[in-house]
Amino acid sequence: MKHNILVIGGTGKTGRRVAENLTASGHNVRIGTRRTTPTFDWEDHSTFAPALKGIDRAYIVYYPDLAVPGAKEAITALTEAALKEGLEKVVLLSGKGEAEAEACEEIVANSGLNYTLVRASWFNQNFSEGAFRDSILAGQVALPMPEAEIPFVDASDIADVVSKVLIDDSYNGETITVTGPRKMTFKALAEAISAGTGRTIQYVPISIEAFKEGMKAAGLPDSYVWLFGYLFKEVLGNPENQTVSNDVERVLGRKATDFSEFVANTVAEGTWNQSLAD
Repeated sequence: MKHNILVIGGTGKTGRRVAENLTASGHNVRIGTRRTTPTFDWEDHSTFAPALKGIDRAYIVYYPDLAVPGAKEAITALTEAALKEGLEKVVLLSGKGEAEAEACEEIVANSGLNYTLVRASWFNQNFSEGAFRDSILAGQVALPMPEAEIPFVDASDIADVVSKVLIDDSYNGETITVTGPRKMTFKALAEAISAGTGRTIQYVPISIEAFKEGMKAAGLPDSYVWLFGYLFKEVLGNPENQTVSNDVERVLGRKATDFSEFVANTVAEGTWNQSLAD
């Protein structure tokens, strides 16, 4: 059976991959962003109903993070609109070990909609498509929490899991935790990228305050500075965030992508070949 599916954030790290998977499987995919028609804007709740019209399933990615003020109100408004539009099911991308994210999960779980929750660890792609790509290009990764051991997860694994549970109703009501197959420190991560690229990527441990000051100096908004400070202190400092799950293998029947595989794929794509001067 083919579905009409709204992919919110369908141009982002996971949303783009989910949309590609679903389109390849023959489903009708609508991308929900501020630049699409119909428009979807998390800050304008009046856009929710038009974006959901004619849709029977939806992938929900809240930007920038479920921890930020206003997320709970937006998720509440979205689930109410989805229920009114007659959606069969939603899948929410959530954060592993985030209390605020869990509050949003409760809203979805109590909405009256069929649902699956997908809790993700830190993405591998933060270092190839996201905030820390420039650090890799510059050859130095300066981040807090040197002692944290993180089971970095590949965005493609998240997307493959989401694509399956969106369609397969046997996962209704479940919480799926997606991680990579092993835990790594930032130092080990830098060493793995160094080995894969043949370049020296240095990890420099810094305090959370120094990291936040660097973000402010770079001109980033206060809301982003707060968010990254929160993610490092509350999320990476949470022991729950430093455990490996086998849910990727359970859902997909294959092992989760190892960080070394991600490095090899990224090197092959040439993502880290560009210099900052280009």
